[in-house]
Amino acid sequence: MRKHKIRSGMIGLALILAPGIAQAQPADPLAPTGRWTANTDGQAATPPMGWNSWNAFFTDMDEEKVLASAQKIVSSGLAAKGYRYINLDEGWWEKRREDGRMLVRTEKFPSARTDDGSTSFRPFTDRLHAMGLKAGLYSDLGRNTCAQAYMPDEPNLPRGNVREVGLYGHIDRDIGLYFGEWGFDYIKIDGCGLRAYGPDSALVKSGRYRELDPILDLRDVNKSDIPAVRDLFEQVKVALARHASDGDYLLSLCIWGSANVRSWGKDVGNISRTSDDIAPRWDALLTNFDTAATRALYAHPGSWNDPDMLFIGKGDFDENHLVEAQSHFALWAMLNAPLLIGTDLRKTPPLLMDVFGNDRLIAINQDKGGHQAVVADRQGDIQTLVKTLANGDKAVAILNRGSTPQDATLNAAQLKFRNDAPVRLVDLWKGTAVDFTGERSFRLAPHQTLVFRAKGARSLTDGMYLSELPGVVNPAVDGVVRPKPDPTIDPPIYAGWDGAQADRTPYGRGLQVAGRHFVNGIGILSNSRLEVKNQHYRRLTVSVGVDNSATDAKRPVTFVIYGDGRPLARSAALRRGDAAQDLAVNTSGVKLLELVARSEGTDNEALPVTWGDAAFRR
Repeated sequence: MRKHKIRSGMIGLALILAPGIAQAQPADPLAPTGRWTANTDGQAATPPMGWNSWNAFFTDMDEEKVLASAQKIVSSGLAAKGYRYINLDEGWWEKRREDGRMLVRTEKFPSARTDDGSTSFRPFTDRLHAMGLKAGLYSDLGRNTCAQAYMPDEPNLPRGNVREVGLYGHIDRDIGLYFGEWGFDYIKIDGCGLRAYGPDSALVKSGRYRELDPILDLRDVNKSDIPAVRDLFEQVKVALARHASDGDYLLSLCIWGSANVRSWGKDVGNISRTSDDIAPRWDALLTNFDTAATRALYAHPGSWNDPDMLFIGKGDFDENHLVEAQSHFALWAMLNAPLLIGTDLRKTPPLLMDVFGNDRLIAINQDKGGHQAVVADRQGDIQTLVKTLANGDKAVAILNRGSTPQDATLNAAQLKFRNDAPVRLVDLWKGTAVDFTGERSFRLAPHQTLVFRAKGARSLTDGMYLSELPGVVNPAVDGVVRPKPDPTIDPPIYAGWDGAQADRTPYGRGLQVAGRHFVNGIGILSNSRLEVKNQHYRRLTVSVGVDNSATDAKRPVTFVIYGDGRPLARSAALRRGDAAQDLAVNTSGVKLLELVARSEGTDNEALPVTWGDAAFRR
């Protein structure tokens, strides 16, 4: 049986250059580019909403079940509220024909039958489009799929001698078929084919599947071939630009937070999974939530964090667990997560349909500002998240993670409001309003999430802190050289422990420079570059320095602010223990700012830096 090794597209290029030819030096990643590099292609200006077949049916889905769910989306009014994607997960394929064409399982999707046997999903997608909906499809980045690897007894697995239905080796042709000929609008791409079919796999040893050297490792991020994985997804993106030339597509990266996708998924896809598959249990929800909750700076209009689909309708989130179901929905709304229903809508009770249809929370999720909520406080089981809305209001969620009732206190400072001015809270479940000044106490039931829309007088009267606006801040280079798993998440397989943070250091501590505490700011490693969109503000002010948490007291860091590629301000060379230096620049007419922290060497994890009180001012 022939082995096959995956290589990223440019590996080894230098080795084939003719001797004596001058080779270009690698580009300086900290040099200003004057452009926003996070993804804006595709149809994801706001998080996608819709329905996916997997949680309801696994591989046992068919045309009747899917169209019944689509009809329920329309007749219930959910489509009018933004739920528009109807996504087929595993179970749709028959096999790949000898000439490479993918065939649909027509006994499950009878409308796909054609006279010549080539099969076509076009009648199916046409029907969804006629209902005002969009159509989504599933594939894998390898040759084979997750269900083939881990659920061999499930129905509707690919049949025949050629069971290789994944994209590997067929990216351009498959994308052309799915989006050009068949008319799909969305593709979810798994990565089991890149990790489950190595030489030690029982599937390979049985002779049923060809070997493909694993390039994904869920136990150790640094055992993944990160450039190779990214290169394959980049190929998909190129194919989508070619075959969905109107830009009406959505690309979902589903590799569960592996291969350091935290840092680059935002530059390639429209949504990027941060976690393993969700399960209908409260502990699983908390794990998936935690994988996305501290990644606010890695999500923007065009590319969103994805802690997996909604599991409302089963287990701990069924109609007998309404508190947990409401928490699930509220937390996903605050995270700007995709709102993809995963239940059999033919049987969903009205109580849960009301959860899916909550207009106030949908508005929070779909807010045009595109700012994911930031963790404002964590005291034991009580966790507070705050999200800035496009009109300057705040959304705030107070979560009781525990199994006993808890008291919680919300104070105005957590909202970045003045403590001496009244704050109005509108309960997004009940629609009722309460007012307070300074702080307000609440009693939360086990697993309850209180969620409000808040109005108040801002503590910063003439602007906004950058940490309030994560949707316009892109860590284009975050200084991470060797990705680390997050030890606060069990199991600790998801990289991102040392990524950029809002109001915290990359390791989750409070920001502090030479004894000066910063409640507001951005923490990041040295040798980093932040891209910041200017929304018509006239000034940027900031206090910069090496954070007290740095373990390297010798190397200096220089901070530079660029505007549309031009240097606007530069700090002195600052070491740990040096006082923070104040910088202020005129941003009138500047569209993009770049905040660079540069030092010698590559041991960036020893040099966390702080952009303290970084703020746009009018």
